[in-house]
Amino acid sequence: MMRKVLLTFLLLYSSFLFAQREKEKMEWNENRPLTWEDFRGKPSSSSTYKASTNSGISIGWSLSESGNKVVLVDYDVKANFYPNNSWKKDNIVKKDFILAHEQLHFDISELHARKLRKALAEYEGGRDVQKELTAIYRKYEQERTTMQNAFDAESNHSRIEQEELKWRDFVQKELQKYSKYAE
Repeated sequence: MMRKVLLTFLLLYSSFLFAQREKEKMEWNENRPLTWEDFRGKPSSSSTYKASTNSGISIGWSLSESGNKVVLVDYDVKANFYPNNSWKKDNIVKKDFILAHEQLHFDISELHARKLRKALAEYEGGRDVQKELTAIYRKYEQERTTMQNAFDAESNHSRIEQEELKWRDFVQKELQKYSKYAE
């Protein structure tokens, strides 16, 4: 007897608890970059930053069970941007440059969504499929968070223009490298 189980896991970048309550989201689309109008959250008055992007990866999967064997039937991985949890301040200088920095945060989420799709496409199953899939997701979520933090640290939150430009080039090359796993 076949039984399908759908599990959905959402982990989001920054403002984790607030983002979980937020329903509005935009999926990453290479033909639709972010605009300042997409940043609808309330700016943090204590933050020294000019803007903040809240993005992350969502995953859902379907499993089939027959006898003792559980197999991955289907999966859906998205990179999402959360407008109501992303914000900008009014006094932004170099608006285009800062917007490109925020877009790159979203692009980093898409890169890791592609890496996760690749890992799931190559997944062959095991003894505890749900546990293994959760571990795979967590691996790429951790890598995404680490890369987001490295990007901000190395570019000093867009203040070191040369590093910012290196990151833009690197992420674009990586997106191209994993283009087979774009949606």
